[in-house]
Amino acid sequence: MDVASFCRQSRVLVVAGKGGVGKTTVTAALARMAAHAGLSVLIVELEGKGGVMAAFGRKGSLDYEETLLHDGAGEVRARRITPDDALLEYLADHGMKRISKRLVSSGALDVVATAIPGIRDILVLGKVKSLERGEAADLILVDAPATGHAMTFLSSARGLLDAARAGPVRVQAADVVELLTDPARSQVALVTLPEEMPVNEVVEAAFTLEDRIGVTLGPVVVNGCLPDEPALDRDPAEAAAEAGVDLDPATSQGLAAAASFQRHRFALQEEQLRRLAEELPLPQLRTRFLHDAAVGPEQLELLAEDLATAVAALPDEPRRTSLHDERRPAVGEP
Repeated sequence: MDVASFCRQSRVLVVAGKGGVGKTTVTAALARMAAHAGLSVLIVELEGKGGVMAAFGRKGSLDYEETLLHDGAGEVRARRITPDDALLEYLADHGMKRISKRLVSSGALDVVATAIPGIRDILVLGKVKSLERGEAADLILVDAPATGHAMTFLSSARGLLDAARAGPVRVQAADVVELLTDPARSQVALVTLPEEMPVNEVVEAAFTLEDRIGVTLGPVVVNGCLPDEPALDRDPAEAAAEAGVDLDPATSQGLAAAASFQRHRFALQEEQLRRLAEELPLPQLRTRFLHDAAVGPEQLELLAEDLATAVAALPDEPRRTSLHDERRPAVGEP
């Protein structure tokens, strides 16, 4: 599948995953990949951590107004959406600008935004829906909260839809549910690491998202994968000798230990990748392990290349069946 077709499968892609798996970095890499394919991208950040700005070589943090991060074949813009900002804009758009100003001046804004359980998430998702309907970009990437909160975040609309019988809250909730359950408008990409605990969580999250919320899942992104390096099977001292380098015993032992650790780490990774494929019947997009302490434009470019290569290997027709229909039973299951 070509990158442009992949990115046009849905207008909104929600990127979710356990904290620490590189979700924000993957969001930025997806944006860079889509921009290289000539698409316009809008990143929506919800937590204000600043990782997106840093990945594009920018300082500071995002705010409610859009920031241009990349301008090439396709542009990348980004903004942060908070419930308070979304509420104020909603009131202003519905002829209640004076009320919104009073809420700010009186300090009652937070009280209003938390008056109904789940309303804060609905306000944010309602703004995302508005951006999608207004065709703000070819692809809108939502850097979702960590998995636990993401479940609440994405399921809040259905909960409010069941609770509210009428009124603007129900209308907003219905619109959000319609967005989340239409695969042409919205999909979810889960991010994980090739490690036991993150794999356990991403498998559980995928089935929960499909069963409880009814979203369509895109490929799972496996971040931080070690490449297969046959050179690791060789004794470092022998390899150095062939290259005309004489290593002292301490250095030789240290390199041997490092090579052994790398082989062990690679074996564990391959085991988890196999298990992930068995328990979660979704295509995998793998990105490399970065040795850098921070992700900047150079590292982001490498990750975008990894994603593009993985996308090119996908079939032209994505799967549309239930996870339950394709999942192979885990060991010990009937």
